[in-house]
Amino acid sequence: MKRIETYGYALIGFLCGALFFVFLFPLVRAETNIGATAATRYAWEDTDGWWDFNGTNTVLVKGTRVEGYASSSVGDVSLDCTTSPVGSVCAYSNYGICNGPGPHNTDGTCPNGNASGILSGYAWNDTIGWISFNCDQSTHGGTNQCATSNYKVQIGSDGDFSGYAWNDIVGWISFNCANNSSCASSNFKVNTTWRATSSIGYLESSIFDTQTTAGALLNSIIWQGDSPGNTCVDFQIAASNSASGPWNYRGPSGDASTYYGLSCTSSLYGGVGCALPNVPICVRRNDFTNYRYLRYKVRLASDLLQTETPVIKDIILNWSP
Repeated sequence: MKRIETYGYALIGFLCGALFFVFLFPLVRAETNIGATAATRYAWEDTDGWWDFNGTNTVLVKGTRVEGYASSSVGDVSLDCTTSPVGSVCAYSNYGICNGPGPHNTDGTCPNGNASGILSGYAWNDTIGWISFNCDQSTHGGTNQCATSNYKVQIGSDGDFSGYAWNDIVGWISFNCANNSSCASSNFKVNTTWRATSSIGYLESSIFDTQTTAGALLNSIIWQGDSPGNTCVDFQIAASNSASGPWNYRGPSGDASTYYGLSCTSSLYGGVGCALPNVPICVRRNDFTNYRYLRYKVRLASDLLQTETPVIKDIILNWSP
């Protein structure tokens, strides 16, 4: 059994460069990321009509929370006690909408917010009082009422809000006409440009010569480093009998559409998944048999909040003549 090792300083430099690009440029943003058209900014409730989530130019969806306030015929609807129409009121009334589970803290943070798009917590209006965005408010000091009234407001991968919020006075607040298939007669929804997405980085290795003229057999891949929760590392492999290629990267599907990540204990033939550090990842051996030269492509994905990223220190290709 032989192995080829590559060391992580080049990859760490790549990661630093990737993080610099991702985290610095997006800081320049508009005051709201809610749609500006009539079909992308309104929610509806039967008693008082339209709620406008763009008109105040303050509603901003983030990875952990929603801030700002909407407008309606009964007055402003505050989504976060730190960004209410009169400034922070958290000292005497702590409330807010989290992107994921609560709690909502008095400094405006949602420490358990996970960019899931499933909203939780309470909004406030001076006329009608509390508006609940989720039937399970157990992480916001409330109770779980989902067994008797299963509702929530959530944001899809396309940025569309869907579902219902609830208020004891006006009843249901609908965030999308598709909730009850009424779009043909009244086309409305709330939409945001925010997306729950990871930051993705790629690195292609240099060319490795197995020095086996008749070609070697690639057995597995091992990477060493750190993979914080909800981040991901996976691989594709390319093999050739010429140092100049061609280099056709392949995953477990036999082409470039998938990446290897499953451990050998899960699949001896490789499979799609997030590879754990220090755990051998098997490959489809028939795809990488009797080739002298090898390369890998590694894909690194941050968590959805883009606050954590994998760090790779070493990648080992295990092969035999």
